[in-house]
Amino acid sequence: MNRIYFDHSATTPTSEEVVKEMLPFFTDIYGNGSSQHSHGREAGKYIDIARRQVADAIGAKPGEIYFTSGGTESDNWAIRGVLSGYKAKGKHIITTCIEHPAMIKTLESLQKNGLAEVTFLGVDSEGFICLEELKNAIRPDTILISVMTANNEIGTIQDIKEIGAIAKANNIIFHTDAVQAIGNVKIDVKEMNIDLLSMSAHKFYGPKGIGVLYRRNGIKLSSYMTGGEQERNMRAGTLNTPAIVGMGKAIEIATRDIDKNNKYVSELRDYFVAQVESKIDNVYYNGTKSNKRLASNANFSFEFIEGESLLLRLDLAGISVSSGSACSSGSLEPSYVLLATGRAIELAHGSLRFSFGKNNTKQEIDYCVQNLVKIVQDLRELSPLFLIKKGENKYV
Repeated sequence: MNRIYFDHSATTPTSEEVVKEMLPFFTDIYGNGSSQHSHGREAGKYIDIARRQVADAIGAKPGEIYFTSGGTESDNWAIRGVLSGYKAKGKHIITTCIEHPAMIKTLESLQKNGLAEVTFLGVDSEGFICLEELKNAIRPDTILISVMTANNEIGTIQDIKEIGAIAKANNIIFHTDAVQAIGNVKIDVKEMNIDLLSMSAHKFYGPKGIGVLYRRNGIKLSSYMTGGEQERNMRAGTLNTPAIVGMGKAIEIATRDIDKNNKYVSELRDYFVAQVESKIDNVYYNGTKSNKRLASNANFSFEFIEGESLLLRLDLAGISVSSGSACSSGSLEPSYVLLATGRAIELAHGSLRFSFGKNNTKQEIDYCVQNLVKIVQDLRELSPLFLIKKGENKYV
């Protein structure tokens, strides 16, 4: 069997249809989309098409779409732009303790340097925030509420519409990191009271290195990079036409096929979860079992095992998974997301995230489970804690 990829939350393969759409913009339609001559105008025409495709996918207007290098830049721009644009009102920001590192590390840095005051809301055992706690955290100087639509580790989908309504009722800007959600969760920025939204194309079968910040008309936001006058004087730098075109096509396909893909992927995920829970003891499913979870996401903690060891053994068997967020994979610290849900440190250390895609198959699931059962058994036989529980540790 070929290598199996179960890490779609980290990135997705760029679809052939998207690659085909992009190819002419490397060699044939190569003009700078900001130039006024015919070559530039031709490229600019396709940038405008992609801008409309993105806008249509989330119920926005084309003029509210700003292209960036990805989700991290979009998150940074949203935070820093609001702090600058609304500094007369205050510098208090409300977010959650399970946001992506692009949010948490940026906010921690700003707070450390006295540029922001941040309230990090806790979550329950399934990863949901308490709306009453959110309301109670609001202060007269609160300028921004930022809550991710869907968590990248455990897949929990927050009640974004209600959170947006709370922000709107209190005249507070509402931003959501929707990087994991686009293509997996239906989003209408107007209906859901979203003022700012971050997304990244490589999460929905588009190219890497291209993202978007949606900014509702009327929201004051300072520019992020200075230089040229691209993106209506808001974000300098030559526009990446091939990637922008690819993102437009990818989001068009993703929103068109969202119901079909979610049905297929959730059936794969549920089959996998049932197999794991029936064949492996002392395993814990992280997140919620309700439908308020990304269809692709399954996160398990395996007792008595280090997640990294399990990941490496699965990799040797030809199966790619993740021990948490790809952006934190170099860290030896346990998942802060799992700790926030109340998981013990030992269980957080023993966690793996499996995230499935539209091209995965049931046969791949069977192969993975077959190997997973054996690897878990082998690793536990090497674990002193497991042997103590079995009463077989001769050194005790």
